[in-house]
This record gives sequence, structure tokens and C-alpha cells, in this order.
Amino acid sequence: MDKYKIPHVKTFEYTKIIGLENIDFGKYIIIDDFVLIYAKEKIKIGNYVHIANFSSITGGNKLTIGNYAAISQGCKILTATDDFKEWGFGNSTISNKFRNITSSSIKIGDYCIVGANSVVLPGVSIGEGATVGANSVITKDLEPWGIYIGNKKVGTRNKEEVLKNYEEFLDTPENERVGSLFQ
Repeated sequence: MDKYKIPHVKTFEYTKIIGLENIDFGKYIIIDDFVLIYAKEKIKIGNYVHIANFSSITGGNKLTIGNYAAISQGCKILTATDDFKEWGFGNSTISNKFRNITSSSIKIGDYCIVGANSVVLPGVSIGEGATVGANSVITKDLEPWGIYIGNKKVGTRNKEEVLKNYEEFLDTPENERVGSLFQ
């Protein structure tokens, strides 16, 4: 099944996309069942991106997901949230003048992996090749090619080997590059 019939994008019966006209899709994207994307502003999804089941993208601000990125199961990408520390209270049922809303764009770079059940908060930039461990809450920018648990860097990815593998990928015929859903 391909619910939305977007060229080069696989969606399923229980995929839910609101604001389809605000999304710029690349090629070879998989958006699993039970994913919710609510696009009030521009969202750009690069090539060869997988957004896994039970993930959501909400908040109403801009988002860019780079090429070859993965948003793992259960992730929450929030481009806006309420801050209840100071004066804000309530929720979307009351006027914004009573709420302390933080709203800012998010950028997830090429080759990034956001681990299962992680939350990415407004204004964050996840640098090229960075990986985020499962159950992390990302509140600040992450440097390229780092391996992170939450906001703490715990290692470095092998950029040279990843890009070497990418060059081999580029030298492979297109029909052999893609997963079985696209064949």
C-alpha cells in the first residue's frame, strides 16, 4: 500500500501527514505506519530517509532532515513546546498570550541517526553524521560525527569509513542501492 502516492516515497495505511503541501520530499523515503507529521511550516526531507513507526513531527516550525538520515521508532521531533517554568500555563485550548511557547526550527544533518524513543527539542541542530542513542532528550546542538547519549558526547563515528562506504554506494547502479520496498 502507498497511502499518499508521493513519488519515490513509501507510506502506509496508518501513516498520517497533515500539511502535505508544506513538505518537500526527496527520493527513496519510507514513512512507516503510525507516524504523524504535522507540517504547518516548511519541512524538507532528504533522499534515502526512514522515519520509523510511532514517531511524530509536530510543533509548527520548520524542519530539515538531511540525506541518509534515520528517525528511529517512537521519536518525537518538536519544533515548538510550552515552557511552564516561568509564567506560562495551559495548553493549545487557550490563547497563546497566556502560554510561554518556545518555537524554533530544527536541522538534522546528512547521515544522522536519531535513536529510538528520543526527543529533539526546538532550535536544535544535529550535525552531519551525528548519532543519538535511544531514549535521549536533545536540548542543544550536537557536533558533526559525534555519538551522543542525551547531550553528552560519548564517542566519534568513523567519518572516513562512512564516506568511503557512501562512495561505493554511489558507484552502485541505482536499482541495487535501494531497499526491497522500492524494487
